[in-house]
Amino acid sequence: MTDGSGGPAPEGSLPAAPASPDFVILTGMSGAGRSTVANALEDSGWFVVDNLPPQLLLALADLARERREREEDLKVVAVVDVRGRRFFDRLEEATTALRQAGWWPQFVFLDATDETLVRRYESVRRPHPLQGQGRLLDGIQKERDMVRDLRSRSEVLIDTSGLNVHELTRKVRTIFSDDTGPALRLAVMSFGFKYGIPLDADFVFDLRFLPNPYWVPELRASTGCDAPVADYVLGRPGADEFIEAVAALMGPVGEGYLREGRRYATIAVGCTGGKHRSVAIAEALGRRLQSPTTQTFVVHRDLGQE
Repeated sequence: MTDGSGGPAPEGSLPAAPASPDFVILTGMSGAGRSTVANALEDSGWFVVDNLPPQLLLALADLARERREREEDLKVVAVVDVRGRRFFDRLEEATTALRQAGWWPQFVFLDATDETLVRRYESVRRPHPLQGQGRLLDGIQKERDMVRDLRSRSEVLIDTSGLNVHELTRKVRTIFSDDTGPALRLAVMSFGFKYGIPLDADFVFDLRFLPNPYWVPELRASTGCDAPVADYVLGRPGADEFIEAVAALMGPVGEGYLREGRRYATIAVGCTGGKHRSVAIAEALGRRLQSPTTQTFVVHRDLGQE
C-alpha cells in the first residue's frame, strides 16, 4: 500500500490523505480544452496518458510507484472523459479502488459555457462524442448530466470560456508549477456581472457598493489598471476595509485548503462591466494576498469587452 504521494503507508492503516498533486486525473467537458492542458503539462515534464479507460488507472498508479521506488521523479496525468463511452461509467469504481490502494489522485475539471462549447465545435466542424443523431446542444447537455457529480468533487475547476490557447497554457503552468514555491496559489479575477459570474470562482465578491468611475467623464475611457482610476477606486470609503476583510478571510481558509490537499483557488471580484472597480481592486488584492506561502496572479476576464 502507498500513501498519497506514492510512498509506503503504515501497515494495516487506511489511507486518508488529501489529493496528491503529482497524480492528476484530467477530465471535464468535451471542447473545454483538455488537449491544450494535457500538452502544457506534458511540455512541463508530466507523463500524460490520453483517453485512458478508468479500469487502467490502478495499473498506471503502480507504474508510477515503481518509478518512484527507483528515485525517479514521475508526475502522472491521466486524461479520462466521455470519449471512453461505456468505460467512463466505471470511473467512480476505479477511483474507489485507487483510494483503497492508498492513492489519492487530484481531479482537475475543465468547463466552459454552452455558447463557448458550441462555437468551438462549429469552428472545427466535429460532432460532440455524445451527440448521436441529435443536436450539438443535446450532446453537451447529456455530458453535463453525466459529469455533474464529478465536477462538484474536483479539487481544481478551470473555466476556459474566456481563455485562448496561450492564456490557458499560462494558467495551467502557473497552477502546476514546481512545488518548491509557495504552497497555495490564488487567482484573483476581475469580471463584469453583465457578462456572467465566472464558472470556476471559489469566492465571488460584489464591488458595486463602490462609486463607479464610469460616471466620471475624465475616467470613463480608462481602466482600473490606470493610476487615476485605481487611485479613485481605492480612495473610496470601504475599499481598504474590503481588501483587509478578504485578506482576513483567506487566512484560515487557505490553511484549511492546504490541510485538505487543495492548493489552488479563484477569488472573483465583480463590478458592472469588469473595467474599472473590479480591475483596480483585483490588482490591489493580488498584491495584498501575496506572501511567502501564497502565490497570487491576477486575471482580468472582461477587460477587453465592449
